[in-house]
Amino acid sequence: MDQLTGVKAAAQSAKKMDTAKSASLISAAVMLSRVLGLAREVVFSTLFGASKSYAADAFVMAFRIPNLLRDLFAEGALSSAFVTVFSGYVVTKDEKEAFRLSNLVATTLILTLGVLVILGIVFAEPIVFWFAHGYVNDSAKFALTVRLTRIMMPFILLVALAAQAMGILNARDRFGIPALSSALFNVGSIIGGVFFAVLLTGGHNFARPFASIRENPTEGIIGMAYGVLIGGFFQYAIQWPSLRRAGFRFRPAIDFSNPGLRTVLRLMGPAIIGGAATQINILINANFASYIPGDGPAAWLNYAFRLMQFPIGIFGVAIATVTLPSVSKSAALNNMDEFRHTIASSIRLALLLTIPSAVGLAVLGRPIIAMIYQYGRFTSADTDHVAATLACYAVGLAGYSAIKILAPAFYALNNARTPMMISLFTILVNFVMNWSLVGLLQERGLALSVSTVALINFSLLYIMMRKRIGSLEGRATSITVFKIIIAAGVMGMACWLVSAGMNSFMPGFENFSKVVARLVAVGTSVASGALVFYIAARILRIDELEIATDAVFARVLRAFKR
Repeated sequence: MDQLTGVKAAAQSAKKMDTAKSASLISAAVMLSRVLGLAREVVFSTLFGASKSYAADAFVMAFRIPNLLRDLFAEGALSSAFVTVFSGYVVTKDEKEAFRLSNLVATTLILTLGVLVILGIVFAEPIVFWFAHGYVNDSAKFALTVRLTRIMMPFILLVALAAQAMGILNARDRFGIPALSSALFNVGSIIGGVFFAVLLTGGHNFARPFASIRENPTEGIIGMAYGVLIGGFFQYAIQWPSLRRAGFRFRPAIDFSNPGLRTVLRLMGPAIIGGAATQINILINANFASYIPGDGPAAWLNYAFRLMQFPIGIFGVAIATVTLPSVSKSAALNNMDEFRHTIASSIRLALLLTIPSAVGLAVLGRPIIAMIYQYGRFTSADTDHVAATLACYAVGLAGYSAIKILAPAFYALNNARTPMMISLFTILVNFVMNWSLVGLLQERGLALSVSTVALINFSLLYIMMRKRIGSLEGRATSITVFKIIIAAGVMGMACWLVSAGMNSFMPGFENFSKVVARLVAVGTSVASGALVFYIAARILRIDELEIATDAVFARVLRAFKR
């Protein structure tokens, strides 16, 4: 019996290490993508600012519409449903059947989303009317939002195909290239967007490229919309060689009687409804934001949310990407002990990384935003608004990341109804929170509402998963979370003290270089905070820290050996 327990513990430890290693690879790729994403945002904020022109607000609202469909069909319902079924086919059927399923799904996507793209272009005006009703009184802003929506609508088809390709490769335990694909989106968006923006603003000789865009922001922003399409194509195209090496060849196929396709569609139905609830929340937030007076609220929310997505992508999405194929295979083989342990350890790992990230964003939000955005048309007042909004978003960061792990796990159990019902409930919560807070806190109230919804969503998913599969190692998780909160609190105080101390040296540094001064101040504060958290977590003996650290060191050593 002791020997069996030892073998089981060793297997679980190895499983944790494999998850952490794969997650570390994805985290590195996502880190690159997020850095490039921030570079795209820096270019955008420098050229268009937030409150000096309505172009930024119009772009944010217009991009939200195809982005809504992307979250609904591509990175939400499709990813969870397709990876679940495809992973099951990989372990229970032959490769030919698995790839036939992927062809059926791809063909269905092209037909369905192709129609949606056409409808979106034709009915862009009434769609914008419902999404941003507050813009109706500003005819120029409304017309620009409609035009941008029509340009960016095909993005949904490109990113849906990219998401399906990512699902195929992840199910084959290939994580690197799919994780890098979003980095190519950012590269294409920056290069293509700036190129077309210069052409459309009259800077054909490229003698004064940025100046021509700043002088004509409403024309330049149209070029950035074309850049979104170029980036979407790059995100899909980079995965083609890996798909071919994995054995996939696209062959158009239609067979709605295929049991695998019907299972994917059956899982997608409730997932789309559940995802629609999230998108309705976004629609509600957008409408509330459109009524906040002046130019800037939509852009402030967008800049803050982009920064919050940095740790979500690096940690939450990376861990969830590795976890879903693993738990799908465990569920297909009816290995519920492994299923439970994988979910519980993945949640603890996500909380270890996101709770201190949330504290860091709240404490160091203003200097981080000033370092990244405060140039060109982006003012100090914009920095204040974005920093306050980011602090409110940070409240729900841990819950948001944990949802990425828990919600798809229900699909692995062929239970898409529970996440759907919980998401529908959050519509009411979100509306009440928005209505209660927007008048008092304006854009900060909308961000706080998003955080509240994320925490409630995670709590309900966790409770329902426990009822569904039994214990989720609750005692071990509670102890770990308590230790993480203590370590993060100590880290937060250290960050605040170091940042306050660095402020006294800033004037001298800024005389030399404003960019270098901000980079040194933020870098010193972040590095000090990370070191303090690591030491505190070691003293408190947080197991997940050792697993994550060992996984990173193992990958680094392997890279050096190569």
